[in-house]
Amino acid sequence: MGEIERYDVSEDWAHSGMIKAGDFCFLSYCVGNIGGTIEEQINGAFDQMEKRLAMVGLTLESVVQMDCLFRDVWNIPVMEKIIKERFKGKYPVRKSIQTEFAHVGGKEGLQFQADAVAYIG
Repeated sequence: MGEIERYDVSEDWAHSGMIKAGDFCFLSYCVGNIGGTIEEQINGAFDQMEKRLAMVGLTLESVVQMDCLFRDVWNIPVMEKIIKERFKGKYPVRKSIQTEFAHVGGKEGLQFQADAVAYIG
C-alpha cells in the first residue's frame, strides 16, 4: 500500500487542500479572487488548482474529474470558455452544482469553487 501525502494543510479549517494517494491527487476547495467578477473567481480557482498540482509535478491537463460549485449555475458558459482557454483540449469530466456558500462576504463574496481529481500515473 502506498503512502498518503497531504498538502496545503489548514489546521484552522481542519482541511487538506490536496491529498496524493496512489496514482491520484484529490483537490478540494480551489478558490481565488473572492469578491471579484465570476471570470476572475473562476480563473483564480484554476490558478490555485494549478499551483497545488505543481507541488507534485502535475498540470491542469492531469485533471480527470471536477466538481464545479456555483452560486449561480447560469455562469456555466463563462466557466466553459475559461476551461477551453486553460485546459488545452484535455477536458476533465465534470458536474456543476448550484449552492449557497457559507463563506465570509455573503452573496457578494464567493461565487465559484472547484474540487478535482488528477491522475499521476
